[in-house]
Amino acid sequence: MDYIYKGSVCSDLDTIKSFIDKTVQILNGIISDRDLMFDIRVILNELIVNGALHGNECMSSKTVSLTLRMSEDKLMIEVEDEGRGINYNLKEYNPSDLKSWGRGLVLVNGLSDELYVDRNRVVSIKRIV
Repeated sequence: MDYIYKGSVCSDLDTIKSFIDKTVQILNGIISDRDLMFDIRVILNELIVNGALHGNECMSSKTVSLTLRMSEDKLMIEVEDEGRGINYNLKEYNPSDLKSWGRGLVLVNGLSDELYVDRNRVVSIKRIV
């Protein structure tokens, strides 16, 4: 089964919560594994909220775009904001530094089978079999 979903949400945290809830509800109709859906919800939440907070600086006039592409064995989650983007290197993150930036991407990386960061676009790939 191939499935594509595209949507966008303004950088307002209340609106984002509803957007993520709606997206998860759609995916719940396709993916029955509850543990997998928990991981996907966390990935969506981290990437979309990070895009709104850090990329778009909570400017409600800016949006965060979401594209989901599902094939038989994997789900690709692509999130893009309107910010300048980052140069993110997972190997440079040190949790003992207690920095407020980077933890979300470390979490998403741990939950993803593959993770790509390209400036203001992040792609998480999750196997669904």
